[in-house]
Amino acid sequence: METSREPVVGCGAGVMPAPGDGCTAAVRPEGAAVPPEGAVAGGEGCPSATDVALLEGWHGIARGLGGVQEGLSAEVARGSRVDPAAVQVLWFLLTRPGGAVPMNQVSRLLGFSTAGTTKVVDRLAELGLIQRRPSPEDRRVTFAALTPHGRETAGDLASDLARALRERVVGVIGEEGFATLVTLTGQLSQGAGPCGA
Repeated sequence: METSREPVVGCGAGVMPAPGDGCTAAVRPEGAAVPPEGAVAGGEGCPSATDVALLEGWHGIARGLGGVQEGLSAEVARGSRVDPAAVQVLWFLLTRPGGAVPMNQVSRLLGFSTAGTTKVVDRLAELGLIQRRPSPEDRRVTFAALTPHGRETAGDLASDLARALRERVVGVIGEEGFATLVTLTGQLSQGAGPCGA
């Protein structure tokens, strides 16, 4: 019977070696015990079963959080003219002083290239939700800033997002579980403020 395989990092990234390459022992059947730290899973250069378990666990966390974020943004965007990526930009701007941030922070938030970020910002500008303006300190830096209409829209979307979050996350893991998740992820991001701010 063949053991089903799933990439350890990234959906469909194919990080784990294919069967028959000498590392197949690194894949544990479901429910199998994890060997002691440092145990060799199979073949020179192959990860130990302990490392595989660690990577699979992290992949599950990343995939779970990413999937929830995408689902929440898509749910909130449904019924509006704002796409999921734009929802993230609007609520982020809503929480920033003056409702404005440099464009490079928007790029970091979305994980998009400059060109990809420009498309999202252009769309929001066309809808009259944000405007570009030069930084008062450095004219070479451009800010994305909420318009009054954008602030109102962002507030409505943020309320919808909070409602969906309560239903789809807090409703599943509970308030205590959510508080623990916030604490633990906060520890991971200590020293690197929001979007590198």
